[in-house]
Amino acid sequence: MFIVGHRGARAHAPENTQKAIRIGMKCAEYVEVDVRLSLDRVPVVMHDPTVDRTTDGKGRVGEMTFDELSTLDAGEGEHVPSLQEVCELVKGECGLFVEIKEPGSEMEVCAVLDREAPSPLWVVSFHSGSLEIVSEILPGAVIGFIYSRQVPGAAENAARKKQHALLPRFDLLVPELVGAAHARGIRVVPWTPNTAGEWEMAREIGVDGVATDDPCSAREWNKTVG
Repeated sequence: MFIVGHRGARAHAPENTQKAIRIGMKCAEYVEVDVRLSLDRVPVVMHDPTVDRTTDGKGRVGEMTFDELSTLDAGEGEHVPSLQEVCELVKGECGLFVEIKEPGSEMEVCAVLDREAPSPLWVVSFHSGSLEIVSEILPGAVIGFIYSRQVPGAAENAARKKQHALLPRFDLLVPELVGAAHARGIRVVPWTPNTAGEWEMAREIGVDGVATDDPCSAREWNKTVG
């Protein structure tokens, strides 16, 4: 069961910053980041549509230029990184999960990913339409559908849409889902189990990996269970 550092390593450092990503790289096989576009259409790493929660600024990400975003304090003196910076940081060191937050940003995101070619690369999203576009542009990427509410026939839908993975919210994880997905060659990576009990449950159900805020503790737990 592989480990994905959610938003880098959210439990250890400000989320989606280079500091969090560096910690995640030490503890996990992959790090995950969220990507949106700045006003000048630079892919930047930010979960929310506004900068209010995670920086010392206020306003919508899409209404600020990358230069303006990069001057904000994202916590502990960290700045808001671009996707380009993240790719350069992880390249050759760690796998990368990129979550596309906004439909309409696919071309810019894929341009960076194609140029930097991080490997292994997963591109994931709540938006099936975005995943269809990415699969055409980046055929080598693992495509994963994220969801946070019940999706009847999730495995069948993923197979039909040629998605390679399902990323359900952890409370939606059941053995039947994993069985149906694996029967179709689809991997399952729930988010975000953060305790030993939750990791054990995920392992027993048979998931392929977990996306967790605390990848370093997950790695230590993984060692104890072999």
